[in-house]
Amino acid sequence: MSAPSPTTVKPLLARALLPLLLLSGCAVQRGIELPPMPDWETRRAVLSRIDDWEFKGRIGVSAGDEGFNANLSWQQQGNLFHAAVSGPLGIGKVRMEGDGDTVTVTDNDGKVHRLEDADEELREMYGWTLPVASLRYWALGLPDPASPAATEFTGDGRLARLEQRDWTVRFSDYEEEAG
Repeated sequence: MSAPSPTTVKPLLARALLPLLLLSGCAVQRGIELPPMPDWETRRAVLSRIDDWEFKGRIGVSAGDEGFNANLSWQQQGNLFHAAVSGPLGIGKVRMEGDGDTVTVTDNDGKVHRLEDADEELREMYGWTLPVASLRYWALGLPDPASPAATEFTGDGRLARLEQRDWTVRFSDYEEEAG
């Protein structure tokens, strides 16, 4: 069985990644009290002020009869993030940290790589990529303010669909977790 091509994996990963993360993980720190958010402008203002949070979840990608899944954990502290991807990807566990622009990757063998273009260099190294610069916003249900986005909303002002940076993200089944 051959691995899906990077051009096939990226759109499929985009469709599978964030809904799974949002359903199986918590994107806000435990114990945070959020005010009522009756509309999109209020929701965006409140969520964009959350600087320290984490989530843990699973990602799954399928391409016809082929696919893979992995565990993903992400911690955001201001502009800095620490993330780990592990699972049956043939990579063991990959640790990433950075500020969204520059990313340091430590592979399963302990070798450290400094990436200037994380999206492209992760694809070259492993055959998959994560939207490192945007994921911190998408996990909170926000578009990345650094690039143009097309958005669709639910009737109660929540982000339902986002197209940004050649990714399509669908947000479904919102649940309140720990406030």
